[in-house]
This record gives sequence, C-alpha cells and structure tokens, in this order.
Amino acid sequence: MLTLRQIEVIRAIMVTGSIAGAARLLNVAAPGISRLMKYSEDSLGVRLFDRRAGRYVPTAQARNIFDLLDTVHRKIEELQGAVDNLGRGRSQEFCFASVPSIAHVMMPRAIAALRRRYPDLGLDVNILKIEEAIDFLLLGRGEVVAISSKFEHPLIKFEPLASGRLLCIVPDNSPLAARKKITPQQMSEHPLIGINPKDPYGAIMAAMFENIGLEYRMNVKARFGTTVCSLVAAGLGIAIIDEFTVAHGAVPGLKAIEIDAPSIYHTYAAYRNDLSLSTYAEEFIEMLRDEMMQVSSLRRPRRAPRGVSRRR
Repeated sequence: MLTLRQIEVIRAIMVTGSIAGAARLLNVAAPGISRLMKYSEDSLGVRLFDRRAGRYVPTAQARNIFDLLDTVHRKIEELQGAVDNLGRGRSQEFCFASVPSIAHVMMPRAIAALRRRYPDLGLDVNILKIEEAIDFLLLGRGEVVAISSKFEHPLIKFEPLASGRLLCIVPDNSPLAARKKITPQQMSEHPLIGINPKDPYGAIMAAMFENIGLEYRMNVKARFGTTVCSLVAAGLGIAIIDEFTVAHGAVPGLKAIEIDAPSIYHTYAAYRNDLSLSTYAEEFIEMLRDEMMQVSSLRRPRRAPRGVSRRR
C-alpha cells in the first residue's frame, strides 16, 4: 500500500523526469527523494523507473499505474482545496438571529470579528422578537439566537452570554444629565417612555417602582429599545433601557445614568441541544460574549472549560 507521501514523490519524479527536479518541486532534499523512491520500489517489488540519459522514465510494467497516481493526486489537491475553503468559510453560510436589544450594537461588532476570522463566510442575519426564537431554531432557519431571557424547552439550550444593568437615559441637554445616579423616585417625577412590562426588561423596570410601592407614569410605550432611544433623544421624556442598546455611544443626544435600584438582567445564546453547532456558531457565541463583556461591568458568567463539549 502506497502512502500519500509516496504517491506525491513518485508523481513528482514522473512529472520532472529527475530526482533533482522532484526535490525542487516538493521543496525537499534530493537524497530523501531518492531513498523514498527506492523504498517504494522495494516494498512494491516493482521497478518504477528506468534511467536513460540522465532522465527517469517510467518502466513498461509501471506505466499503467501512473494515470491512477495522477488521479489520486488531483483528488488530494481537491480535498486540500475544500479544507482551505472550510477554514475561510468559502461556500459556507452561517444563519443566526438576535433580539433587537443585542442586535443594535453588540451583534455587528461580533459579526465584524467573525468576518475577520472567516472572510469568505456567507452570513444570514435575522432580527427576531423573543417569541419568534423557538420557531427559528426548531424549523432549522438558523443555528443560534442571541436572546434577552430564557424559558424552559426540552430541545433548546440557553448558554449564558453576559449580564448587564438597566440604565436611565435622558436627553443630553436635560438638567438630569448632570446626575451620576438616579432613583426610581426621581425618575417617577418625569414623563417615562417605557417598554411593555410583559417584556423581560419591562418587567425589571416595573419591579423597580412596585417594590417600593411607587406609582409611575408611562406616557409612551414602545416595543424596541432603539425606538425608545429615539423618542428620548427627541425630548419626549426619559426612559429605562438596557446598557447594551446604548453601548459605545450608539445613540447620539442621550446621557445614560446609573439607576440606584436593582436592575440586573441576563442574556443568552439559544440553540438546539439535539444538534451539534458548527464551528462558526461556536466561535460567534464566544465573540459575541467577549463584545458584551467589554461593555458590562458585571461579573463574567462561568463557561465550560476549554475542550469540554457544549452538549450534555
């Protein structure tokens, strides 16, 4: 049985007609080529080349195997090309999604990191409401959803990404913009633009006031954080928003103020627990987590040790 290296060397001699030429083609020393060729002939029990006028010419009995050797070599090159393409993401597509609060700032930065790692990888990016995540995963529309809450489902795993805080946002020309902290009592004195209390962040916001028996006026409700930010920037009130939506100064005209009340929330990467994640999905989760942890002032969630499978 010939090894791949023997096939490579025999073909190089056949193509170049000499030991020296084969050595140059393969970028190795000529004595090594000579020894391997002799070993190949001895192990096969067949003389592969005759030496004529300083050239190596295939023998009559070996000539019929050279076409097969050339075919094998081409297939090896095709395999190597396919492996190289896989490493760059060429001819591959990664489909994933995010809820808007993570998609606005954090996800594009993670996508940029993924693009640097796999410059030829096709990307299918989707923005979903939380309630759309189950269908997205179970119907095979994508591998991963970055999500702002978790729930019980037998086929979906929620891997922690990062924990964050809710912040109070005010117009940067508001008298409140000079504050470093603000209490729920102080916020209740101003028109409040809010997210529906049934949403994960909205529930935390509502609890800030309810826990101290405080009523608040929510004159405007909006579903998505980016809309809330735009309304505040337009001077229509103040709001409570997650820190990832306003990270890196994403919305001009706003000042973010720390809230003097419990406001911690958690984010997750959701994916099916009965299917293996692609390399692209695994690396994207890590990149997204790293981007979010650079923004969050809270402790990094525990992860499985390197080399331990995500599956259980």
